[in-house]
Amino acid sequence: MNPKDHALALAGVRAMRDELLAYPKPGLVSPIDSGAHADMDFALMCRSADSLLQPFTALAAAGRAGGSFEHALMPIGIEAERGMLAVTGGVNTHRGAIFSVGLVVAAIARTQALSAELSPAAIRASLRDTWGASLEAHADRDGETSHGAEVRRRTGRDGARREAALAFPSIFEIGLPAFRAARQAALDARTAGIQTLFALMSSIDDTTVLYRGGLEGGSFVRQSAANFLADGGCHQPDWFEKAEALHRAFIARNLSAGGCADLLACTLLVSRCCGDA
Repeated sequence: MNPKDHALALAGVRAMRDELLAYPKPGLVSPIDSGAHADMDFALMCRSADSLLQPFTALAAAGRAGGSFEHALMPIGIEAERGMLAVTGGVNTHRGAIFSVGLVVAAIARTQALSAELSPAAIRASLRDTWGASLEAHADRDGETSHGAEVRRRTGRDGARREAALAFPSIFEIGLPAFRAARQAALDARTAGIQTLFALMSSIDDTTVLYRGGLEGGSFVRQSAANFLADGGCHQPDWFEKAEALHRAFIARNLSAGGCADLLACTLLVSRCCGDA
């Protein structure tokens, strides 16, 4: 086993745990409560994240070698999902994260193999150049392992595979700039993560939200996040109380931006690996 692959897998799991630890995140699981997820809690989510260490190590190795999406990455992801479901008793805790965080792990490893420079731009280029065509070909099949197909049928909106086919613009064009700006403004890492989550929520169509709440729920989430940011976001003195109130409002509507949570974990992973966090 390449020590770099194991270290990268650890960084991926740590990024997922950092996302879990943050509070308040509207509708999402944290150490405080289960948000809008009656079938999950913090301990279960942590066990689920920890179960991905070995699969992420394998994805890093496959990515480093430039293995194909169909024949190298996908089988590892499918096996990771089976292992996760065994750990959680069948609860879908991290299916989306296996895809998004796992693909970013592979892309970082590929960048390490190809270049001395590890930057967000280099990681995104590796992702696009190595797997872009395959991800584009698979984008219309989103939903084989997620809610994507039903969401697209009901709302016409795309899911995670389309985002990946575009080399994750939400991570590299929204998440990373938001996180970097928050850290430069002296927010601590956890608060900066919450600020970044709101930036993601205000900007993208989250398929978890659309699955639960349709277009009306999606509009509510995006507008609520945009209003929070327009009022100053996590830079305002009473940000915690306002975010907590939104958390309760999301729970009342049974809404949870699970896709944005996965993208936040990806953002934290890229930022840390590039020395920004």
